[in-house]
Amino acid sequence: MVVPSPFVYWAQTDKCISLKIDLKNVVKPAVDVIDNKVKFSGQGIGAHGETQYEFSLDLYSPLQSNNDEATTVQLFENRVELILKKQKVGWWPRLTAQPQKPAWLKINFDLWKSEDGLDSDEEARDVMRDYPGMYDKLHKEEMGYRKDFKKVYLIIYNLFQFIGFMYVMSVMVVRYAKLEYESVTDTYEHVGPAMKFLQLMQYLEVMHPMFGYTKGGVLVPFLQVSGRAFVLFVMIEAEPRMQTKPVVFYLFVIWTLIEIVRYPFYISQIYKKEVYLLTWLRYTMWIPLYPLGILCESIVILRNIPYFEETQRFTVSMPNEWNFAFHLPTFLRLYLLVLTFPGMFFVMSHMHKLRTVKLKPKVIIKKSK
Repeated sequence: MVVPSPFVYWAQTDKCISLKIDLKNVVKPAVDVIDNKVKFSGQGIGAHGETQYEFSLDLYSPLQSNNDEATTVQLFENRVELILKKQKVGWWPRLTAQPQKPAWLKINFDLWKSEDGLDSDEEARDVMRDYPGMYDKLHKEEMGYRKDFKKVYLIIYNLFQFIGFMYVMSVMVVRYAKLEYESVTDTYEHVGPAMKFLQLMQYLEVMHPMFGYTKGGVLVPFLQVSGRAFVLFVMIEAEPRMQTKPVVFYLFVIWTLIEIVRYPFYISQIYKKEVYLLTWLRYTMWIPLYPLGILCESIVILRNIPYFEETQRFTVSMPNEWNFAFHLPTFLRLYLLVLTFPGMFFVMSHMHKLRTVKLKPKVIIKKSK
């Protein structure tokens, strides 16, 4: 009787090999590591149902001998993970001694991918950048092609947003050059529709980490995008008298300056290209622009309070069938307190951490001959 082999997914660092064995409910598996050979057997639920599974692999280079420190076995409900230490530090061009590998052996691509680093506090080591071509070669060997759908989509999205904000900035600059200060009062009339569309598009950035297109959390981009959307749609779009105020012009200039640097920076990160000027601008321009942006947003909200007191727009008064009351001017006063103090501190602290990580000096270790 032929004993079936489970699906095994592998990845590596310069010091160890990781094997993820796709078996459920495995109890006391047998693992044996000798020189460059690893053997596994265990009872579990896999592609052939609940039965005994086993496999044997002749590896590209020797491993450390079988001991508690060299071989780590971790049991999970839906998998078994092996961490095997290499005898010599270095990267292998493949896992097996022979170029041909069994059909049940796959590459664990998730472990080859490090954090994108777009908005993460820590900069992880990027295997694809340190060893250019290795990831693509393995992917083509495994899949027959290189899947770039996410990459292409992200490039198109970031390029579209960059062009959109460049259009907004160009219109404001050209109009100011021709009309000078007279152009300020009707800025919203000329670039407001484009700004609203671009702002709605930014909600895609909230969904990107949800669907695995980018790394990082959802909360921070959601708060940033929603805060700007609130000012744009509720404070400016909903009150025509605010649309002609000079503060709208200054607010749009600040928003646009931030974005025409941010999106090219993201494109460079997708291509794994380090453009120091872009990186420096991305993590330095916020120092003056973020406080100025929050100041302009606060002025917009503050000046809107008497307008909404007068019109009672978005205010819900009692009695009503929902037995619910909402007074927008009071909400705006509370929102101002949150925006100008805790909000600014949160944003500035977050960006300071990112700047510390991204612009820290690179340590170069020279090996003595």
